[in-house]
Amino acid sequence: MDFSFGAEDEELRGRARAWLAEHLVGPYEEAVGLGGPGSEHEGVGARRAWERELGRGGWIGQGWEAEGGPGGAYGNRRLSLTGQVVWAEEYAAARAPARVGHIGENLLAPTLIAYGSPEQRARFLPGIARGEELWCQGYSEPGAGSDLAGIRTTAVRDPADGLHRVTGQKIWTSLAQDADWCFVLARTGAGSKRHRGLSFLLVRMDQPGKVEVRPIRQMSGTSEFNEVFFDGAVAAEVVGGEGNGWSVAMGLLALERGVSTLVQQIGFAAELQRVVAAYVAAGAGDPVLRERLVRQWAELCAMRWNALRTLGSQDGDPGAPSVAKLLWGGWHRRLGELAVAVRGAVATAGPADWAREVPYELGLDEEQRLFLFTRADTIYGGSDEIQRNIIAERVLGLPKESR
Repeated sequence: MDFSFGAEDEELRGRARAWLAEHLVGPYEEAVGLGGPGSEHEGVGARRAWERELGRGGWIGQGWEAEGGPGGAYGNRRLSLTGQVVWAEEYAAARAPARVGHIGENLLAPTLIAYGSPEQRARFLPGIARGEELWCQGYSEPGAGSDLAGIRTTAVRDPADGLHRVTGQKIWTSLAQDADWCFVLARTGAGSKRHRGLSFLLVRMDQPGKVEVRPIRQMSGTSEFNEVFFDGAVAAEVVGGEGNGWSVAMGLLALERGVSTLVQQIGFAAELQRVVAAYVAAGAGDPVLRERLVRQWAELCAMRWNALRTLGSQDGDPGAPSVAKLLWGGWHRRLGELAVAVRGAVATAGPADWAREVPYELGLDEEQRLFLFTRADTIYGGSDEIQRNIIAERVLGLPKESR
């Protein structure tokens, strides 16, 4: 495939670079470099305001395949695939604040475009495009993580108003503490099992007494993951029809690793660059570490090429998302290990004495936080074991694992 950047893309690059330079000022300049996995507690207020700034600038919803002319009926400016990559590269190069609207823009919106009704798209997409409404994902449960078919959260339709009341618990819910809405996979079919009887529901988080968010403190000291408890919470909408939740949920997971995968890899490249700089500063004398750094760089190049190949493919490879998750999860965890190895024994030391008087995360440096947080990379978002099963069964045609 040809994934070269043309004159139009380079013109966009200039405009994107100029817009970022013009707008990353004042409170937004103070938020430069803040946020992202393991650091979602940083600069939340400024990053939420930045989301609205992006909406006013027309930079949200660029890849939405919506009808209605340039930009579609609901998104902002409509960019080609290469244009989206250009914007992602310039955004990362400017170290612009980590997005708090990622889940709404890149997960829910494409799902609504593919499975939602015209009324649902008209209701929810404009708020996401303006950067005004933030979303979280209610999939995993304490007894149903990577195996979503085992969920127990229920939703019962109230005959009085036709709306569903959701009861149950979700876990590992990223950004739930700041979200306005949650899309929830719940069991609406009484007595149903596994993939049958599930529905994809849209639930407002601001329902006092009916929705409770409890942060989960991680060993890195941060708590962007949460437990969410629903006690008769009202679901405003059912996407894709009642009982069709499994198909909608799987469609969303297939959309999860598109251009956003390349954005993620740009962040990985910046982290790798910092680790290399630390190695050079330490004297660059260990040949084993040098070989590991070169391997990390080569693997990152391979991941980028694989992501570009996948984005340009029209075959709809069912194993592509799982391959991508396997590649980046293991790579990032190894980078965390390498970050502390380059530092040597000092990296194993805990917070300095002065830091013991303040919240624990302030006593950790970037390398320590990277090491601790990346322990989870091969688990969340679908464990490595689940990804290998998907590839084995859906791509290679091997027999399903006995239950």
